[in-house]
Amino acid sequence: MIDYLIRRLLSTVPLLFVILLASFAFMRSAPGGPFDNERKLPPQIEANLRAKYHLDEPLLRQFGRYLGGVMHGDLGPSFKYQGRSVNEIIAQSLPVSLTLGVLALFMALLLGVPIGIVGALHHNHFKDYALMSVALFGICVPNFVLGPILIILFSFGLGLLPAGGWGSPLQILLPAVTLGAIRAAYVARLARAGMLEVIRQDFIRTARAKGLSERVVVMKHALRLAILPVLSYLGPATASILVGSVVVERIFNIPGLGSFFVNSAINRDYTMAMGTVLLYSVLLITLNLVVDVLYAVVDPRVELK
Repeated sequence: MIDYLIRRLLSTVPLLFVILLASFAFMRSAPGGPFDNERKLPPQIEANLRAKYHLDEPLLRQFGRYLGGVMHGDLGPSFKYQGRSVNEIIAQSLPVSLTLGVLALFMALLLGVPIGIVGALHHNHFKDYALMSVALFGICVPNFVLGPILIILFSFGLGLLPAGGWGSPLQILLPAVTLGAIRAAYVARLARAGMLEVIRQDFIRTARAKGLSERVVVMKHALRLAILPVLSYLGPATASILVGSVVVERIFNIPGLGSFFVNSAINRDYTMAMGTVLLYSVLLITLNLVVDVLYAVVDPRVELK
């Protein structure tokens, strides 16, 4: 296990370097620049700004300077948010995005796993058809459609929940539901498929033949293996939540990292965009590693090599 973790961690170094190099190349090849405005700056002022942020240097030297800062934990200053560094912006906005993402993922598991299990235990009956129909509907409705529908229904129609903002538990509820609904639908279908496969195996028949109650058979013997497809999905689910949070944060006016990421791409804020891409990459690589380890812990038949 330790050898596997060391190899995985060492392999992330060249991967992160490639990600950083690609994001640097894409941002610099995009038309426009960080100091382009509706009113064009005087040439001398623009030249001073480019010199201040070392944008007048050759690209290779700029990348080397930026890479050296990253290796020391410095993601550089933001070009658009004057007087603020990328580290400060991330430290302020990342907890908001993580809170939203964790709640959405928790909701997806809390709803999806029981729905999938109930559907599998009532295979080809009304409950199964009804629950899977709901799950299919959840997969088909994207979050940029579901979010406004929930706002119209619960905020403008019923007046039960605020339409946006951040701070109170009520403000978190609608964006968490919007972000987690599609993932809950996928989790439900995966949990159902996993449970159907497990309950047909011989050791489940043996447990039932011994007179164990259905609850003990399902919860103690079947659930551990049935949950494996869901564990495999957690890595991609986390990726989709991180990407989807950009849209949801814009819809609900949440001051998370997604809004800064979108604005940095629009404004050609090079350091902010590259810092966010690097952070998202580190989070995804780390979470995929955690999922692989959990998979081996839950299923002893899996060996990490």
